[in-house]
Amino acid sequence: MRLTKFTDLALRSVMRLAVVRDGDEPLATREVAEVVGVPYTHAAKAITRLQHLGVVEARRGRGGGLTLTDLGRNASVGWLVRELEGDGEVVDCEGDNPCPLRGACRLRRALRDAQEAFYAALDPLTVTDLVASPTGPVLIGLTDRPSG
Repeated sequence: MRLTKFTDLALRSVMRLAVVRDGDEPLATREVAEVVGVPYTHAAKAITRLQHLGVVEARRGRGGGLTLTDLGRNASVGWLVRELEGDGEVVDCEGDNPCPLRGACRLRRALRDAQEAFYAALDPLTVTDLVASPTGPVLIGLTDRPSG
């Protein structure tokens, strides 16, 4: 299974937000975009979706920025990917040119089972697990913030 670019971007954004240390200023969406190497508008869409899921909190103004919620830190990666990817199937049997086998196809069921196995493999992992060493320190190093 292949994740959409949107899901990949959202996961990388969450991972970066997960390693903001106590005392650090919250990151702005523009900083997250720079760290994950995408245009600001793409990052903004992903952050907005993460806010709707309750994973990220955004505050405006002085002292504002993005913070990961407790839900975000403890979220199952499987749950998060399901929410970001949606309910779509691996193959589109009903599309513009419907498959003639759709009524009696065993492949569709096998692919649905494989998709669920993919998600199930991610279910035990949390966002916090994803940023354990060595990943966390690398993520922290990706943001070059001027000190003081």
